[in-house]
Amino acid sequence: MLFPKKTKYRKAHKGRIKGYNLSNFKLNNGSFGLKALEPGRITARQIEACRRAIVRKMKRTGKVWINIFPDLPVSSKPAEVRMGKGKGALNYWCCRVKPGKVLFEIDGVADFIAKDALRLGSAKLCIRTKITTLF
Repeated sequence: MLFPKKTKYRKAHKGRIKGYNLSNFKLNNGSFGLKALEPGRITARQIEACRRAIVRKMKRTGKVWINIFPDLPVSSKPAEVRMGKGKGALNYWCCRVKPGKVLFEIDGVADFIAKDALRLGSAKLCIRTKITTLF
């Protein structure tokens, strides 16, 4: 799974996701892409599950680009623990996604295979997405 090798701080604030994505809203590498339609946090497990679904449908032909990286640590306290005693332990890594960001790009396969692969990949994510094309 994806996570940073080194971070400046071990734990981060939750933060808010507001506004629209102003960079990376067009396809840069591939001819088909998966674009986010709503804000949210995507975990490293979801990114990996989406990537595996896409690659499996493409039968390992063509190329896949992942434009997001989980760099936000999310901590949580165990169930039935009293308040206080500090922040919880690191639980998983995720990335903040704004609407309009292209999450995945693929190229080198037929258009019906590409659309089907991205449709299967979008089912693994927790936000609504749409398939965009270069043409």
